[in-house]
Amino acid sequence: MNMDSTQLLYDIHNGETFGTLIAIYFYLTGLSAGSFIISTLSYGFGFERFKPLGKIGIILATLLLVAAPLFLLAHSGQRLRVWHLFVYLRGTSPITWGSFLLTLYPINCIIYGYFMFRGNKRLTRIFGLIGIPLALMVHGYTGFILAFGKARPLWNSSIMPFLFLVSAMVSGIAMMIIVSVLRDRFFTKERKINADLLEALAKMLGWGLVLDLFLTGTEVVVHSISHLGAQESTALLLTGPFAALFLLLENFIGKVIPLIVTLWSRTRRMIPILLLASALVMIGIYYMRYNIVVGGEYIPLL
Repeated sequence: MNMDSTQLLYDIHNGETFGTLIAIYFYLTGLSAGSFIISTLSYGFGFERFKPLGKIGIILATLLLVAAPLFLLAHSGQRLRVWHLFVYLRGTSPITWGSFLLTLYPINCIIYGYFMFRGNKRLTRIFGLIGIPLALMVHGYTGFILAFGKARPLWNSSIMPFLFLVSAMVSGIAMMIIVSVLRDRFFTKERKINADLLEALAKMLGWGLVLDLFLTGTEVVVHSISHLGAQESTALLLTGPFAALFLLLENFIGKVIPLIVTLWSRTRRMIPILLLASALVMIGIYYMRYNIVVGGEYIPLL
């Protein structure tokens, strides 16, 4: 056989960088950041309406931040080498920054919660305000990790960190609505639901969903008229294998329906409907993480 005419065919599949466990990790860090910021509305900024959620907010923020890295470790193939992240450093890597943020943020949560339960208002406020940028950076860096993936069109977007932060707040508010109802119904002497607090949270959730939908729509529109890889990633979400998850679960069920509930004064005062809408938001934001992380790896590397 003439070697010049020989053709070699390679069937090489790209390995999965991230996956479902990383999507869960991103989701839990977002819930933690959202619940922490809700906690500081009273103890950091003096909005007394939100004081009933201050202590439970910091407890949830800490527990979620403890649970989140477990999924990160479960995903890694070399769990005993986690200490390498603190030794082999690279200033331009969001993973390097994230490693230290994942250490500093829970420590600050514990200190903030300690002074809160001790009744030290001054130090509670100080560590609450310190914790806000830490909470934002802990979840924001996850968006940077994806945005730096140049070969993954669905990830490579400048608004990815902001989209992650907004969705974190949305999911955190939704969770705190559910927690507020459970707390008032089962863990208070009066067994009376704080309607004013729920009204405020519902309004915040509604406007958060407006911003979330705007960012998601912007992302889709820009990708749809961008380069070929970006167009393929858009088709993946709109007409491809992830269409049902993206259009139905993430956006229609997880955002549009709750948006109608929270922005319409009549439905947002109906506690069962508001609880259902909040649960749908939490489901929708999880699938937002899943669609971006797993969907971003569905298309072969550019």
